[in-house]
Amino acid sequence: MTGQRILLCTYGSRGDVEPFVALAKGLQAAGHTVLLATSERFRSFVEEHDVAFFGMSDAALALIETPDGRALMEGGAGWWQRIGAGIRLSRRSGPVNETLMRQTWAAAQAFGPTAIVFHAKLFAAGHVAEKLGIPAFLGALQPMYAATATAPAMGFPSLPVPGYNRLTYWLVRRSIGLFRRAIDRFRREALDLPPVRAGADVLFPPGAGTIAILHAYGSAVLPRPDDWPPHAHVTGYWRLEPAPDYAPPPELADFLDGGPAPVFIGFGSMTSLDPTALGTLVTAALRKAGRRGVVARGWAHLQVGDGDDVLAIDPTPYGWLFPRMAAVVHHGGAGTTAEGFHAGVPSVICPFFGDQPGWARLSHALGVGTEPVPRDRLTADRLAAAIVRATEDPILRENARALGARLRAEDGVARAVRIVTTAAP
Repeated sequence: MTGQRILLCTYGSRGDVEPFVALAKGLQAAGHTVLLATSERFRSFVEEHDVAFFGMSDAALALIETPDGRALMEGGAGWWQRIGAGIRLSRRSGPVNETLMRQTWAAAQAFGPTAIVFHAKLFAAGHVAEKLGIPAFLGALQPMYAATATAPAMGFPSLPVPGYNRLTYWLVRRSIGLFRRAIDRFRREALDLPPVRAGADVLFPPGAGTIAILHAYGSAVLPRPDDWPPHAHVTGYWRLEPAPDYAPPPELADFLDGGPAPVFIGFGSMTSLDPTALGTLVTAALRKAGRRGVVARGWAHLQVGDGDDVLAIDPTPYGWLFPRMAAVVHHGGAGTTAEGFHAGVPSVICPFFGDQPGWARLSHALGVGTEPVPRDRLTADRLAAAIVRATEDPILRENARALGARLRAEDGVARAVRIVTTAAP
């Protein structure tokens, strides 16, 4: 069915935004009109892909870059420091979330969608869909919302306790349910709707009908559990292919041509209390491992040492860069992990928090990555040892190559487009 008007709502780091841009392009190619609502800082990135943009507040992302935000994410920060930071951030996040709720409604009012696809961080979208009487779809970049007995929600440890796996999904919904009072106020004041009945209704309001969950990752990475409900899908990854005419900055092109394939190191949107110390650590690890390195500055603004064996870079399309690496070292964000898997090169994941430990464990279980090196235990010696294994273990290299080939044969965007547009009126 063509001619639909699809509102896409997402929020977070680039790893949360880029898959929705890929979906937007797929919807447009199929003849549909799209508006993508997300943080204002991604305006140029979205618009350079010829996708219509609705700007939302950057305040929630700005909180990550405050000293409290850095302390909460930094594995090296003490527990009391992190707890205090979390309390202060929670007090400041309330007004920020209320702004995002109202901006989600404003985007829908301006656009007049026939369907909405949304990220869980913009949970007001399901309530907006209820108000408009249109289908809503939750775009999930990790398995956290459809309960199964086969595995815990992404990021939770595996425990041999009866009923534990399903409990973890209840805990995820319970955490989102902490916003129930805010969502009830939004429903009353902005949407003229009655309050929800339970915390789980914050993400899945009953009045919106069945909200299908589109898990945007590959079945070769996480197969669909048999005990999922019919409305939970595994579509495959939503990826932006590198532009065929992409040309890297001259210094990067020269560096890649100047020696053997380097190792990529970058921690994406993870911030740091001491970017210089973290940059020094990764530079030392590369040199201990005897490897050249490409280091992404990222949101931490990593500072690397001098020398012609390490190059610091600004944002570069991972789909172009990663296949040219000997291995990729990163924080384990869903988007970066996906690009590492697709590239067909071994991974070293240094998880900071959230779902990242889950992707790190999965990378190792799939045989495409080393054992995780968590941020709070990260040292130059440990990272160097992991880099050596990632670059020299032939089994890791072959497993990574085979997984990348399987994932590149899958068109997750096309499958998601079919599901969304078939349900839209």
